Amino acid sequence: MGKALRWSEKWFRRGLWLVAFVFASFLIGLGSQLVGDLPRVQAPVRLEDFVDQTQAAPLRARLKALEGSAQDAQQALEQAQLQRSKARSESQDARETYANWLAARSVTERREDNPEVLARNRQLDALKQAERRAQEALEAQQQAQLDARQASDAVRTQLGALEDAARGRWQVAQRSAELRVFLYRLALTLPLLLLAGWLFAKQRHGTWWPFVWGFIFFALFAFFVELVPYLPSYGGYVRYVVGIAITALVGRWAIVALQRYLERQQQAEALPEQARRQELGYDLALERLAKGVCPGCERGVDLKNEKIDFCPHCGIGLFDRCRPCGTRKSAFARYCHACGVAADAPAPPASV
Repeated sequence: MGKALRWSEKWFRRGLWLVAFVFASFLIGLGSQLVGDLPRVQAPVRLEDFVDQTQAAPLRARLKALEGSAQDAQQALEQAQLQRSKARSESQDARETYANWLAARSVTERREDNPEVLARNRQLDALKQAERRAQEALEAQQQAQLDARQASDAVRTQLGALEDAARGRWQVAQRSAELRVFLYRLALTLPLLLLAGWLFAKQRHGTWWPFVWGFIFFALFAFFVELVPYLPSYGGYVRYVVGIAITALVGRWAIVALQRYLERQQQAEALPEQARRQELGYDLALERLAKGVCPGCERGVDLKNEKIDFCPHCGIGLFDRCRPCGTRKSAFARYCHACGVAADAPAPPASV
């Protein structure tokens, strides 16, 4: 339709389309905020709410105490490891010092009778005992930590059994909550979609069409983008069933619309040419000619062929001759492009 519109009208229409998109964007933002806040009307469903608290509460208290004991045992274990490492290091250093001392000392008496040797041996024995005690303390802390961990695992197993017993009821309640939230969203978006359908059918060419189209874009976005992702799955059956239903409805509407269009075209092609021209309208005829189709039947016609003056499909006149100047022109033009005279002007009187 671009060639049929005035230059100013073309830019005004583009500006109005911009208004429609801006209007739709603000409506989409408002709708997204509302849809996002809808889950707040439904209290969140937690697995904790379906667990037997008379059994779970003591187990959780015991688990907390065991976790504290395990943490204390871990800290004590780290201290014991440090003490064991220190005792082992002192014992090793003492043995090395004693060995070096013996190697460097020259004695004539037997070493086992030397008082200094005996003292150093007793010192080594004391360090070895200290190392052994550190090792025993480390093993005791490892045992304590293992006992606490095993007891914690046992308590967690019992809590897991309680949660498994409650999981089925929790999943049912969760699906019910999701379904309620979805129905809230559906109750909000479905009327918008129905209203958008009515506006599309009745008001899309009206005076306020930018706001009508903006609302239509908003309703489509709210239904197919804001609603569909929250559609309950139930193994995918619901989504497929809804998809089939929507496809069937849209397909039926398209088939019925096509049949009605073909019927209207057949009825229009059966009318006299003058009546068909009056029904077409000036702008619609120019729009179809700009697309290279016949304004009457919308079938393709080679409009550049100067030998074609009538549509070979429906017979409507496409080109005629200007009466005053005889120039070949479009039969739908209101004025002759060669002389500027109105298309319905009478032919000039023949010269005598």
